[in-house]
Amino acid sequence: MGKTTGFLEYARKDGPVRNEEDRVRDFNEFHEELPEKERRLQAARCMDCGVPFCQAGTMIAGMMTGCPLHNSIPEVNDLVYHGRLDRAYDRLSMTHSFPEFTSRVCPALCEHACTCGLNDEPVSTKENEKSVIEYAFSHGLVKEETPPVRTGKKVAVVGSGPAGLAAAQLLNRRGHEVTVYERSDRPGGLLRYGIPNMKLDKSLIDRRIRLMEEAEIRFICGADVGRDIPAQKLKEEYDSVILCCGASQPRDINVPGRDADGIWFAVGFLGMVTKELLDTGSTENAGKLVRDRDVIVIGGGDTGNDCVATCIRLGAKSMTQLEMMPEPAKKRAASNPWPEWPRVLKVDYGQEEAIWKFGSDPRIYQTTVQSFIKNDKGELDGAVLVSLKPEKDKKTGRTNMVPVEGSERTVPASLVLIAAGFTGSERYISESFGVETDERNNVRTGPGSFATGMAGIFTAGDMHSGQSLVVRAIAEGRGAAREADEALMGYTNL
Repeated sequence: MGKTTGFLEYARKDGPVRNEEDRVRDFNEFHEELPEKERRLQAARCMDCGVPFCQAGTMIAGMMTGCPLHNSIPEVNDLVYHGRLDRAYDRLSMTHSFPEFTSRVCPALCEHACTCGLNDEPVSTKENEKSVIEYAFSHGLVKEETPPVRTGKKVAVVGSGPAGLAAAQLLNRRGHEVTVYERSDRPGGLLRYGIPNMKLDKSLIDRRIRLMEEAEIRFICGADVGRDIPAQKLKEEYDSVILCCGASQPRDINVPGRDADGIWFAVGFLGMVTKELLDTGSTENAGKLVRDRDVIVIGGGDTGNDCVATCIRLGAKSMTQLEMMPEPAKKRAASNPWPEWPRVLKVDYGQEEAIWKFGSDPRIYQTTVQSFIKNDKGELDGAVLVSLKPEKDKKTGRTNMVPVEGSERTVPASLVLIAAGFTGSERYISESFGVETDERNNVRTGPGSFATGMAGIFTAGDMHSGQSLVVRAIAEGRGAAREADEALMGYTNL
């Protein structure tokens, strides 16, 4: 695949990126593409490795390695190398619903499992994928055909995030009549209101939604199923229902002073900024919330990083990002061998921008908030931080992070964003449909299945698997579509 000796002849080269000084002035995407000639050389680096772990999509040591969609990555790279971007799109679209999303927001599980990356830099599969899908869109190759024959079956998809969109796409192609319900004012779910514009421009979502609507998929927004719309109504009107509502219950920080004015959940904050940008084309009101404020972000993951980048664009006075766990190693440990997901330190775009603006990485490891300080108006006026240390529980054997006595210190804070993850799906959805949930508040199904204990009710995405990645949600949506189709028709050709 690719050029047999390409990985020996060509060094990895990523697409250009707008510098920090330029990109923090707006919310536009800042990753640019290589010219086609250089992109072909990057695809040429794909090895004829025999066992392409890049497309494995399997769990090793509790972590996903390789693409959960099982994209035929060596084949796509080979076609890119030979300049056949039309055929590369055909091959990619056999397994992938929305490459335009993952090529921007996926952490590239494929690249971290790339055989070339064992002793050198991995193949730039993510950027290759982006060049394929953008070529396809610009040349009119991306279509959602209206099925010539309808099955007479009706399916409701609740939630229009990546899982819901993927399920709707495949079920509509099969010929079922599909309606997607979304409680927000616009479709897209997490893609729309959980990921900032500079990572995923919302016009890309609109571009895809238009195609799906042209293929007769119906979107109903502002529809909160389980509250405004009874679950029983959907059960009566549709032959099948697929729940793709996400793991949208945020994990809270229950410490003294939590009720102070100025503490937000991260996704709510990011969604507010994006909505204002979409509604008005500006971030004036969001800027008033952040400008000249000392901001603390609690959580060191992707959402925390997005909060850092967003607040810098909105004029934060200072940025601090707290991470409970120890700082990761800079290189793989012997206990974390390839092709496992690498547990190593990465500096993402938000941290890069904080280093540029404030002179240092905003992250403080092994630290959490002990309490919040309020002024006499009930407004956030500071935070008491405490250091943590790992300590093994003698009864369970588990290692817990416990406070270090005497390490408390007070820092200024007038805005806090909690990006500490999620605790599963919101209960009112599962309770309204009568489906069981597990101890993590995820909808329970049988092993390898998307069917709930209720006839005709399926689930997919974070609501099923717990908080995870966009690429895994798309894979779940496609899997749920296949299982629902088989239940409806007695067989499936999806």
